[in-house]
This record gives sequence, structure tokens and C-alpha cells, in this order.
Amino acid sequence: MKKQRGFTLIELVMVIVILGVLSAFALPRFADFGQDARVASLNALAGALRAAANIAHAQQLADGATVGTSVTLEGADITMVNGYPTANAAGITAAAQVSLDYTVSGGGTTGATDLVYSLTSGTGCTVTYRSAEADGADNTTDLASAPVVTVNPNGC
Repeated sequence: MKKQRGFTLIELVMVIVILGVLSAFALPRFADFGQDARVASLNALAGALRAAANIAHAQQLADGATVGTSVTLEGADITMVNGYPTANAAGITAAAQVSLDYTVSGGGTTGATDLVYSLTSGTGCTVTYRSAEADGADNTTDLASAPVVTVNPNGC
């Protein structure tokens, strides 16, 4: 009768090391964290747009400026419409200091204009900034007419 032998400690350690190396290369292929990162980027941009719009609005109120007057934030002139940044490069894009990671389309200088930011690395990943609308004949704004920022994570 032969004596039974198991694996040596060195053999077991080598198998664990090989499995560890293989899983380090195979795991990223099975777990796609890219979509979560793109959605997080969109949410961060939406938060920056909301904050920049509110800061510009507060600055205009603090300055006692009229509704259509530009404000200066961090040395940049921000064009305003109805008390909030316009939906263009001189407005909300400058106020929020949006990076070049986004493709920008649409926009304008009047109220209720949509400016769409799209991620360059995903189709359908968009954030839309709709500029403030006037609330009536006196061309002033109220809380219901503040800019609207929406996130569309479909297709990320």
C-alpha cells in the first residue's frame, strides 16, 4: 500500500498566485463600471449647472441689477436672461466652467431655450439646461420660472 500525498505548500501558493493574476485581468471584462462612471459624470454636471445658475442669480440680486444685465463671476461676464444665465457658451457654460469632455448643442439667448451637453464617450448620455422663462408682462422671474436641468442617462 502506497502512502498518500497531498500538494505541497509551494504548489498551493503558486496556484493561488496564478488564479489571482488571471482574475485581475478577467474581472474588468465581466464587470463594466464605465456606465456607472458616465452616469455619475452626468449627475455631477447637472449639479454644477444648478449651482452655477443659482449663484449667478444670487449675484444679480445682490448687485441690484436689472433682469437682463450680465453679472461677473470669477472674472467672467455671464450673460443673463430673466434673472438666470442664458443657455449658451457665454451664459451657463461659462458660469459652470464646463469642461471639454462634453459636446454642446442648441442654446440661445432667449428664455425657455434648451442647451444640451452630451458625453463624447456615450450615445444618449445627455444633460439639458433649459433657461428661465419670464413669468408675465413685467418680465420678472419667480420660483416657478427658474432654469430646469434634466439628466438623460439612457444609452450611457
